[in-house]
Amino acid sequence: MTRTPTLAPWSGPLPPASPPPAVRLYQLPTGTYETRAAFAVTGGRLRDRRRFAATSVLVQHPAGDLLIDAGFGAHLDEHVRLLPRIERAPLERGRTVREQLDAVGYDVDRLLGVLVTHVHWDHVSGLDSLDTPVWLTAEERGYGDTDPHGAVFRVASAGRRIREYALDGPPYLGFPASHDVHGDGSVVVARAGGHTPGSVVVFVCLPTGERYGFIGDLTWQRDGIERRAERPWLLRRLADVDADLVRTGLDRSIALRDVVHVVPSHDVSAYDSIPVLGTADAQGGPRP
Repeated sequence: MTRTPTLAPWSGPLPPASPPPAVRLYQLPTGTYETRAAFAVTGGRLRDRRRFAATSVLVQHPAGDLLIDAGFGAHLDEHVRLLPRIERAPLERGRTVREQLDAVGYDVDRLLGVLVTHVHWDHVSGLDSLDTPVWLTAEERGYGDTDPHGAVFRVASAGRRIREYALDGPPYLGFPASHDVHGDGSVVVARAGGHTPGSVVVFVCLPTGERYGFIGDLTWQRDGIERRAERPWLLRRLADVDADLVRTGLDRSIALRDVVHVVPSHDVSAYDSIPVLGTADAQGGPRP
């Protein structure tokens, strides 16, 4: 089903941003898992299969770097065993974020932390091999500490320092509250909620003026943006804590698609315009 638009495309001014020339963006794909299209998006066919990305993103900044989500970890098999059987799916395993960083000689001391869009397993498994702070809202930390869907988070983040941050800044690109990480508009976190209580969208502005919006699981696939198609009814019941709030966040994301590269976390092709860390397309390579 394709839903009727509820928000007009964004036509207002974009928030001011002055990212330093050294700001860079890289994708670190750690693997995929497979599900049927009918379970991924309303209108998907049962016989069609979709690969769900488990990809982390590195944002380099002179004041310190951040990872957005952590992908699959070194103890992936153990993490999958913590999931209900209905949530387990065929996996294709890649290199962990830590392995990819080590392969290019990256200095992990540059990392300020891992900023997770939310604490579901496929976003936090890779925390197990990253000895760096985990950035969370207080609402998301509470969910991760107590909810059954936080089981992998609790294991993978054990011993890691949790850095809580407040979304105490102004509305940002239609989302109700924000946090400007560096104070220059290059990395801005915005309140989303709905999928989990403290889930967020992470906006990145590059020196070229290009903007990216990493929307977590407001939708799993680009169909949600292109066709305004929600998750199927049963999956909304199982996956979201507030389906109405997810719907609102999805509409806010759709309204931005002409001015922002909107990246649903689990759509492999949504990362195509971001160079893979360590490839020839990576501009100058990461700083060591």
